[in-house]
Amino acid sequence: MSGLALLRRFARFLLLLPILIPSTLSSSPPPPLHASSTPPVAATFKVGFILDMSSATGKICRTVARMAADDFYAHHPNSTNRIVLLPRDSSRDVVNAAAAALELLNSDEAHAILGPQTSVEAPFVADLGAKARIPVVSFSATSPAVSPARNPYFVRAAPSDAAQVRAIAAIVQAFDWRRVVAVYEDSDYGTALVPFLVDAFDEVGASVPYRCALSPSATDDHISAELYRLKTLQTRVFVVHVTSPLAIRLFPLIRSADMMSDGFVWILTEGLTSQLGSIDPPTLVPDTMQGVLGLKPYIRWSHRLQDFKRRWRREFLKENADSDITELSNFGIWAYDAVWALAAAAERLGSVVGPDFDMPENNGATDFSKLGESRTGPKLLDYINQTEFEGLGGRIHLDNRELNVTAYQIVNVNGEKAREIGFWTARHGLTRELNWSSTSAYSATREGLLPVIWPGYSTAVPKGWTTPTSGRTLRIAVPGPVEPGFQSFLNVEHDPATNVTWASGFVIDVFEAAVRQLPYALLFEYEPYRNANGTSGGDYNTLVKQVYNKKYDAVVGDVTITANRSMFVDFTLPYTVSGVSMVVPLRDQHSKNAWIFLKPLTADLWLVSAAFFVFTGAVVWTLEHRRNVEFQGTPGQQLGTVFYFSFSTLVFAHRENLMSNLSRVVVIIWVFVVLILQSSYTASLTSMLTVQQFRPTVSDFEELRLSGQYVGYLKSSFTKGLLLKLGFEESKLKPFRSPQQYQEALSNGSVAAIIDEIPYLRVFLKDYCDNYTMAGQTYKTGGFGYVFPKGSPLASDLSRAILNITEGEEMTEIERRWFGDQTSCPNQGSTLSSDTDRLDIKSFWGLFLITGAVSMLCCIVFLSRSAYRNRRIFKAIAAEKSFGRRLLSIARLFDARDSSSHGTRRRTEPKQVGPATRDASPSASPYSNYADTQTTISDHTFDGGSPLPEIGSPIPDPRPHAEITEASR
Repeated sequence: MSGLALLRRFARFLLLLPILIPSTLSSSPPPPLHASSTPPVAATFKVGFILDMSSATGKICRTVARMAADDFYAHHPNSTNRIVLLPRDSSRDVVNAAAAALELLNSDEAHAILGPQTSVEAPFVADLGAKARIPVVSFSATSPAVSPARNPYFVRAAPSDAAQVRAIAAIVQAFDWRRVVAVYEDSDYGTALVPFLVDAFDEVGASVPYRCALSPSATDDHISAELYRLKTLQTRVFVVHVTSPLAIRLFPLIRSADMMSDGFVWILTEGLTSQLGSIDPPTLVPDTMQGVLGLKPYIRWSHRLQDFKRRWRREFLKENADSDITELSNFGIWAYDAVWALAAAAERLGSVVGPDFDMPENNGATDFSKLGESRTGPKLLDYINQTEFEGLGGRIHLDNRELNVTAYQIVNVNGEKAREIGFWTARHGLTRELNWSSTSAYSATREGLLPVIWPGYSTAVPKGWTTPTSGRTLRIAVPGPVEPGFQSFLNVEHDPATNVTWASGFVIDVFEAAVRQLPYALLFEYEPYRNANGTSGGDYNTLVKQVYNKKYDAVVGDVTITANRSMFVDFTLPYTVSGVSMVVPLRDQHSKNAWIFLKPLTADLWLVSAAFFVFTGAVVWTLEHRRNVEFQGTPGQQLGTVFYFSFSTLVFAHRENLMSNLSRVVVIIWVFVVLILQSSYTASLTSMLTVQQFRPTVSDFEELRLSGQYVGYLKSSFTKGLLLKLGFEESKLKPFRSPQQYQEALSNGSVAAIIDEIPYLRVFLKDYCDNYTMAGQTYKTGGFGYVFPKGSPLASDLSRAILNITEGEEMTEIERRWFGDQTSCPNQGSTLSSDTDRLDIKSFWGLFLITGAVSMLCCIVFLSRSAYRNRRIFKAIAAEKSFGRRLLSIARLFDARDSSSHGTRRRTEPKQVGPATRDASPSASPYSNYADTQTTISDHTFDGGSPLPEIGSPIPDPRPHAEITEASR
């Protein structure tokens, strides 16, 4: 062995000597110590420890790891294995880290590796660990570039950077920022997070229009140039994801560029936020980071953690007397728990004695070829993954060899320290306080955070954008030239001398109003879509293809949203009423119909009314016939009385006196119904006779198609294709270009109707509503929308802005400005369709139900009373053997007069029965029989089997004369 090799081994021995000799100066750890009996001799368990010894994190973690090992074995004095940390300095270099790992594996035969410190070093060391089958446990390599899923022997005792992106997106969503610039380190640590950030922002409706990648070796001049480029752009929200060495250079340059001022927003990722208290120099935070936001994994406070921080601070200052670091970072806490996890897993292995590696049979010439495979590594990896205990950072459980975080703490830098302003959890979103028992839903609003002091010591929430001084201007095509009649809808003019384009009209006003509502500035210029000679550049399908071919960035015009066009471009939501309808002339039908008096009521209402007239008359006759002489007589007279009485109530001219209270109730209800019917009929008929009745000449598309008349449509519109699909003959279709041509064709009868999209028809009716109207059904279309390339975020942003305009008053004001107030058109309000204003049964069925129910109820009461009074007679009738005889007897009973009523006695003078009266002809008067009858048939009792008396003959009463006299009193 050469002298140089011996010198190296002696130097390593001297380096490891302070670690192998227990420190007698350290205070007792928080867990209680076991009895101070002499522990058994433990087997040495070698653990490589790769750090950047010159960095703040490296210095912190080196002290923490030594204290963690001492604490573990003070708490477990009878351990069979004792880990021995073998520190190696990587100097933040990938090659040095790989060389250190090879030395630890080949020369020292380490059972595991703790580290490396940075995400740039971790992938190569993790590959070496996989080849040697030993666990590589890192507490600070958080980049998604190295993942336990892809590296089977890599264990991350810290949360992945990808876990924080939803929390960052929630902050952006809470303050309604729509665009964010990612400023990241151009390394495995920085670039691996950007795709996760973009996806998270996309979920909350934000985008990343610009990215700024800074190399760790970039000069200050290069960084300043990049910052000034960002300053000229419109976005003012920046997410910074860099390591602390680059951050120490970056933020003084940000302040020099005057970008740490009012209106700017800076958000730090957890890697930098966790080190705010340990950055060297300590003046960096108060001097250059005032107002920035940051987030870091939340670590619950505990007495054990507080005591350890106090002990660590004392030990750290002993080893680093010149350091200004006084705060323990999250990486130090995770390093402590990682050492405990390794020590606990090593203890579960049992005593490890002798060589642990199976060396390859063919030793190569390189260190890589000499790398053996650990016999205990796979089992140790399983024990590490199964380890679960209460660590400094809370409950430690490595789910799939990675530490999970349940909450993130959001901070705001004010003064020398970061102030806590809230928390984020996957269950509740942004909250000011943690409450795990809360049942509230997920929320990402600014109310979930305490007030923020922004850069420039401002308390006003930055809007996140400003008018840029540079940047790409969108080229927006505007269809042209536009016919004079449609210039209120859209108009574009171009000045060749100044090369300036002006656009105006309803379409332009809606677009610019939507742009004003965007949460960022939008630079654009209009370009007319026309040829050099001033003619149109093509139809709208061709214009849409220009956006697809990237000749234009957008189209602002009256472009209809169709399924075919949407295959090539994205549309905003429609900003106008969608649909295709037709305009037809109006004709006045004022009182030209001889049968107009029948028009106020529909046929079903006429029939129901007539039926109820007859029904009511029949009910009144039934109730009055037996006791009221005015409802008696020959059958023809009685039938005439029924019809005359019922229909005379129409004009309230009925003269018959009613004797029964039941019939009076029926008539009162019926007269009320007649009054309402009559009033409604009179009002409707008066309106028909006095008000002008404008009706469309054609009522629907099918009627127009079957008539074979000519139909007009707008030239170059998709309406022609729709009409051909509906069955119209192409020879009957005439194209027109302006509202004036529409009016001329309709007035001279060249066409029977104009079929076009509703927005164009509204422009036409603005000037010609006196003589024309929209009629027929509406065929739904997609409406007019603005055109953008596929995947453009402007389509969704402008759609949201259009909805805000439509729901407010601004859209109404724009329509009134360009189209006028079409509700003031007189003839439009008087236009009637065929039957919509006629009175039908639906308006009166309740009244008929009431009068019908009352009439039926009165009939039931009357029949029940009559049946009860004549129960003896009905018993006699029931004894009849012939059904026809019984039916005839009931008819005679019903037709017989009831002289017991008060009205009958009042109207009849008593007569002495004699030959003159007995021999009087019954046909001399229709009421002669009524005068001769002195007793009521309801009081008569028939003898069994005796024939019934003839109608009109006196009916003997079986009661004694005295009883009859007494009853008559």
